[in-house]
Amino acid sequence: MLVEVCANSLQSAINAQKAGADRIELCSELAVGGITPSYGLLQQIKEQVSIPVHVLVRPRSGDFTYSDMDFNIMKADVAHCISLGFDGVVSGVLHSNFTLDVDRTAQLIKIAKGRHFTFHRAFDWVKNPSETLKTLAKMGIDTVLTSGQQKSALEGMALLAHLRDQEASCTIMPGGGIGPKNVMQFKEKGFAEVHLSGTRKRRSLDGRPQVPMCASRLPNDDEIVVTDVETVRLVVEQFKG
Repeated sequence: MLVEVCANSLQSAINAQKAGADRIELCSELAVGGITPSYGLLQQIKEQVSIPVHVLVRPRSGDFTYSDMDFNIMKADVAHCISLGFDGVVSGVLHSNFTLDVDRTAQLIKIAKGRHFTFHRAFDWVKNPSETLKTLAKMGIDTVLTSGQQKSALEGMALLAHLRDQEASCTIMPGGGIGPKNVMQFKEKGFAEVHLSGTRKRRSLDGRPQVPMCASRLPNDDEIVVTDVETVRLVVEQFKG
């Protein structure tokens, strides 16, 4: 049984490790679905975190269909993460018609040089998840992170179970809205891995800034989001107990 925590900062990663997480997916900017973390964050994670870390490679927010410039950045980021000794990569590319970009995803897998490769939640946009999973398995993808193409993994449970039973060579890792109140449902359904951020908002300023820096749908400027030790600990105890 494995609990992966999506950590958006050094503090979140340290908290996840302290809480007993088995693995970290490292990213920045959770509010937009995550983007590639900075060079400085990568360095500090290598120095201060001992559990396995997989790095999200996504050059920007928005869709998963990339320009040549975007993709060159992604290739460089994957190569950099491998050179730093990270345990895996989390990434993937789609076409604009919501089908898998086999060629570009295969290029990223090759650059990852056999490290664990997770195809991220871009999978939740694909038109034919069963056929896409077959293709990803043939390509050597180790894990698919998905909510079962629903707003939460709990809502997508039926598809998640179907995909898990369909392809034994590729791990289906449920993610999206998982926490202490529902993680046992995934254990009871026979899933071996779950993914969560386990975050809580923390007020960071004495008052609200006069001029906002965040768009209206993003977190407030006077709050930061950090992985909560107790939340993750409860999930670990329930899922692995």
